[in-house]
Amino acid sequence: MIRRLLGAIAAAAVATTLVAGAPATAQAATPEASPPGAAGQDAVRAAQYWLNDYGIAEAWQTTRGAGVKIAIVDTGIGRGTSEFDGAVSAGTDVSGAGSPDGRTPVGAVDADHGSWVASLAAGRGTGPDTGVIGVAPEAQLLAVSVGFGSSATRSFADQIVDAIHWSVDNGADVINMSLTTNVPDWPESWDEAFQYAFDHDVVVVVAAGNRGSGTTKVGAPATIPGVLTVGGVDRAGKASVDASTQGITIGVSAPSEELVGVSADGTVVSWDGTSGAAPIVAGIAALVRAAHPELDADNVINRIVKTAHPVGTDPADKLLYGFGLVDAAAAVSANVARVDANPMGSLKDWVRLYRRAQSAPLPTESAPSAEIPPLPKADAMTRASSPLLPDRDTVLYGTLPLTLLTAAAILVALGVTAAVRRIRLASRTPSR
Repeated sequence: MIRRLLGAIAAAAVATTLVAGAPATAQAATPEASPPGAAGQDAVRAAQYWLNDYGIAEAWQTTRGAGVKIAIVDTGIGRGTSEFDGAVSAGTDVSGAGSPDGRTPVGAVDADHGSWVASLAAGRGTGPDTGVIGVAPEAQLLAVSVGFGSSATRSFADQIVDAIHWSVDNGADVINMSLTTNVPDWPESWDEAFQYAFDHDVVVVVAAGNRGSGTTKVGAPATIPGVLTVGGVDRAGKASVDASTQGITIGVSAPSEELVGVSADGTVVSWDGTSGAAPIVAGIAALVRAAHPELDADNVINRIVKTAHPVGTDPADKLLYGFGLVDAAAAVSANVARVDANPMGSLKDWVRLYRRAQSAPLPTESAPSAEIPPLPKADAMTRASSPLLPDRDTVLYGTLPLTLLTAAAILVALGVTAAVRRIRLASRTPSR
């Protein structure tokens, strides 16, 4: 049965702090009549123009993503929706507000966001030619529910760290993050978490964010070296004014307007935003990994960016589109030379350059102390004296003996003088 495209409440406004975080959705899901389709064609499937325009249907002739796991780090993937039957293999909640399997939508107004994203990446449709089908419809999904703002009991930074670790440890080949922080910097705890994903050969795909919801520049995690950042374009392939931001970190561009997604309750909606462009590229990454299991994450990303169709010749166009518009068929089948480094940069090198001012940790054990003998007592201090004044030695050995000798000489001289005077007086006395 063909379902009408129904409306939904707009996603929450993007917060401006790391603690809050926000989905990268730009526009509200709006009521829209079922698009016309060819006779006998399902209207929902007909609305998914990117399947043909971006080489996805052609790539399915080679692979549909079987054997690949895509982790959806978002508000959770709803239960009981036929598009997700058999698609979700495992899940977890890192927000403190969801269920252990990540299948309970988190958030008051953006709870459906994770389901919309997941349906674009690996939705199963409702039949061979009906319903919303994802880019990699045979890939497995990992549901990792996070909470934005007041919908979570834990800090957003901590949630992302735990979400990445759980995804990697549970076999994710691709991680999709359709969320933004609106600021270019990221907490230092993310250095280790994202490097953990890169060291375990995981492709990380991140939405660039949307100007229409207040994101005026690309923010983290889309600024982290090594992630594949996705910008958005309209149906004509032109950089989206409201449903995308642009910047130097964009790797490739994909549709971000007139998208179709499935809500947690099965409602089909039309929506805009790089939150939808990112899972399209994440699905393409899954197709490449399935078709080329011998390739590491760096070369998967390299195939996607090298086979993208460049837009314009002005250097400024790279800020709008990155390497260009994605081409799933070329990414899967083209002859692309291998590389030995991630074309989106190295987080490890960035950390070495920009975190180098951090002090090294102190040693846990100090060297054994050495016994040092006490120093000898210092010599007694002597007061400085003037060379013109007598000191003890000169008085004892010079002045005193000289004084005694002088006194003795004077006494002798006086005695001699007295004796001489007596003799003279005696010689002058008349004789009787």
